[in-house]
Amino acid sequence: MTEYTEEERRILAYLHDSASRGEQYVRSKTIADAIGLTAKQVGSRLPNLAEKSEEVDIEKWGRARSTTWRVSRSTA
Repeated sequence: MTEYTEEERRILAYLHDSASRGEQYVRSKTIADAIGLTAKQVGSRLPNLAEKSEEVDIEKWGRARSTTWRVSRSTA
């Protein structure tokens, strides 16, 4: 079983809720505003969560002004 920090659990809860409505595209700032963290705190954790999360699939999708992340329910 994977262990998560409190911040990671909050991010995953937000992403799980978003993914339950179907595939979503989000930015760190959007997540941060919703859960009370900074965009930097979220952005620094998302690559790690993309590797270890079993609940949702997190994929780095695009980079314009900031990175966009594609989030969907895990198929595993």
